Amino acid sequence: MSAQDFDVVIIGLGPVGGTLANLLAMNNLSILVLEKEASIYNLPRAVHFDDEVMRVFNTIGITKSLIKKLIINKGTKFVDEKGDLLLDWPRPKVITENGWYPSYRFHQPDLERCLRHKLKSFEKVIIFQNSEVYKTISHKNYSIIQYKNLKSKQIFSAKSKYIIGCDGANSFLRKQIKSEMEHLGFEQRWAVIDLILKAKKTNLPDRTIQYCNSKRPSTYCRNVGKRRRWEIALKEEESVEKFFENKTLWKFLSQWVSEDEAEIERKTVYTFQSAIAKKWRRGRQFLVGDAAHLTPPFMGQGMCAGIRDASNLAWKISICCKRGHNDRLLNTYQSERSSNVRDYINTAMKMGELLNSIGGSKVSETVYVEKDGTKKMNSIKPQLGKGLGNHRDKNRGKIFPFVKFNLNEEFDNLFSSYPILITNNNVGKKKLKIRTYSSTDIPEIETILKKFNTNSLIIRPDRFVLASTEISDLTEFSSFYFNEIFSAHG
Repeated sequence: MSAQDFDVVIIGLGPVGGTLANLLAMNNLSILVLEKEASIYNLPRAVHFDDEVMRVFNTIGITKSLIKKLIINKGTKFVDEKGDLLLDWPRPKVITENGWYPSYRFHQPDLERCLRHKLKSFEKVIIFQNSEVYKTISHKNYSIIQYKNLKSKQIFSAKSKYIIGCDGANSFLRKQIKSEMEHLGFEQRWAVIDLILKAKKTNLPDRTIQYCNSKRPSTYCRNVGKRRRWEIALKEEESVEKFFENKTLWKFLSQWVSEDEAEIERKTVYTFQSAIAKKWRRGRQFLVGDAAHLTPPFMGQGMCAGIRDASNLAWKISICCKRGHNDRLLNTYQSERSSNVRDYINTAMKMGELLNSIGGSKVSETVYVEKDGTKKMNSIKPQLGKGLGNHRDKNRGKIFPFVKFNLNEEFDNLFSSYPILITNNNVGKKKLKIRTYSSTDIPEIETILKKFNTNSLIIRPDRFVLASTEISDLTEFSSFYFNEIFSAHG
């Protein structure tokens, strides 16, 4: 059994694995994707993503096909047993700093088809479905992965520089690298019921409604087309089989919709959890998405967090594949991402407490009170955790806004593979190791730098600011950060 060589092997071809594969393929890497299922699961699962994630999809190049299948999410309201408003989380229909609307609803199979279609355009990407991984072997300079075709039972092996597990909550790779989960305290069974309306129902809200009730917390979600979702907390002693009996289920749903008005597309039970893997990496093997962390769905950030993981790791892996293995660079993946995702999980847990009527509406530091007494919440925007860059730098870890300059391509695409420097200073660019754009090249740069209150910024491929400075001599500044990223330590 000979092993075929790849730069990266990815386990799992869901939204996170598909995004990661595309980001790596854009950097001309050879990629093997192993997916256990024979085809796309054609029923709803994840239903929400935000502007930051849409920006990643735009970098990949799938937004034109994807946007036709989306609706803009108007936000979430938390109401008590009487229907009185406890907390409003509006998502205004305005373009954000990321260049898109704050929140979208989608049908997961639509997204997966877009991602897979894009992957077909890359010659160095191979996808094997019906493939189950059963062993990984770590070496100093490479890893071996062994897998079998579930249909033919044939055994295969592949050799790669890196293995990345996008294989979900029950991650095989997490067990392989012997990473335990840190449980953060929320664990609750919820029934998830997806319906397709037979006709238009004007009484159903266009927004998500969280029904806060100690006896039976529940959630209503507006989804694309005629799809609607209800999530219902199950009691500890409650039988799933009994709750899913037509009589019991439709009795609960009858306050919104009757059996003759909709058909059930999917019904299942999830255990909503809050947990973070203690280690996201062992050697050349990495965990991404649900393999690395689990969040209750009340913020709609489960998949989003995984996409952010992929965006953070992809450019670092790409640089290591091209310039040599760099332990220090790769170690920043977990340190930068884990604190960010922890903030989302903690906020989602507080929302869960509010839903269960055991917590107040102060679910986030972004909650404020309007003049009429209405409590509202803005979306949280956690910065990167410790990693690359100087943590005393006031701009480090901030997201760089989406901008369109008078260029032949979107500015985002200029730094999708390697960091760039933008500056107000007149510099001899040949002296600098890093690609540089000045306000002389692009006048609009001056306005952007003013917002950051600096003369110069280095922007990472994942759109976060690496460093800023007000000094005029950029040679030493740019060389330091160039070496921090590109110096290989094999």
